[in-house]
Amino acid sequence: MPVKGTGRGTRTTQRQRAGPATKRAASAASSIFGIATAALLWLVPLTATDAKGSGYVFVSHEKTNNVAVIDPKQGYKIIKWITTSRRPRDMKFRADHQQLYVACGDDDVIDVIDVARLAVVDHIPTGPSPEIFALSEDGKALYVSNEEGSALQEISVADKIITREVPTGAEPEGVAVSSDGKTIYVTSEVTDMIHVIDGEAGVVTDNIVVGTRPRRILLLPDGKELWVSNELSGQVSIIDRTANRVIGAVNFLPPGFRPVDVTPVGMTMTRDGKLVVVTLGRANHIAFVDSATKKVEAYVLVGGRAWGVALSPDEKTLYVANGLSDDLTIVDMESRRAVKTIPVGRIPHSVAVDD
Repeated sequence: MPVKGTGRGTRTTQRQRAGPATKRAASAASSIFGIATAALLWLVPLTATDAKGSGYVFVSHEKTNNVAVIDPKQGYKIIKWITTSRRPRDMKFRADHQQLYVACGDDDVIDVIDVARLAVVDHIPTGPSPEIFALSEDGKALYVSNEEGSALQEISVADKIITREVPTGAEPEGVAVSSDGKTIYVTSEVTDMIHVIDGEAGVVTDNIVVGTRPRRILLLPDGKELWVSNELSGQVSIIDRTANRVIGAVNFLPPGFRPVDVTPVGMTMTRDGKLVVVTLGRANHIAFVDSATKKVEAYVLVGGRAWGVALSPDEKTLYVANGLSDDLTIVDMESRRAVKTIPVGRIPHSVAVDD
């Protein structure tokens, strides 16, 4: 584009008038620029490759508005603090682990973190105060619980627009999507229900009454059971997905605690679904549960208000975010013992582990 008041011919004449020294300097600068550009282009795929297999542990913090990146290979050192939008909470990786999505409740967005660059590179608008969400199997849609609007929102990742809203009970939170994408499950904290939503029609087809204040959902890999943590009744409800009814419950009571102190929220499981780990909130413990017998096999003392939880890819290490002690507990899965505690940001919420 020509500079205002100067035609293309004027710049050409100026180049023609340049002396040999000027031309040599320009040629050298061009060569240096070319080498630098080539080097940068070469480094981009290298950075992405280095991110693969990192095993980085990501921890979101509600009060410090950031995500800590912890490297287990460096003695669990925090290698970076990623500044996010306000009040980051739930986190989910895209299937290829190139991006990490973070729900930021006070700015009504899902932040998108580039895992290779360890930086926020995009924002996806949501409804008010997003907390928990799920990704569709193909990664094209986000399903976000809108607590203030009592609805489940379906958001197009590519278009960044809300494509559909499904009314739910008051204060929806936990969200899970069946592997075939046909069914979406949402907890309602106030109505003590699980809403069963037809993924294609976008309507609630069933309501399942569970315990008091249901929070999170876990779909077992056999496709038969759905587990729901009930924060204020100190238990996990077991639901038969075919019949859409509660068929049992796992109750928790670590030694030395009263039932009122036990507030289960976070859950994770081994890939085969045989072992489920449940965080017990203000009881400051996690529970190991045999999914076949529904029996608690062990309790492990961790930090204050155990909340988010995640397993390492090799399933040898468990990470627990402790919301009131502002730290992360590392648990050895074989011995089922806490082996290390790392101070992190204020009010850690969720944990996500890279591949």
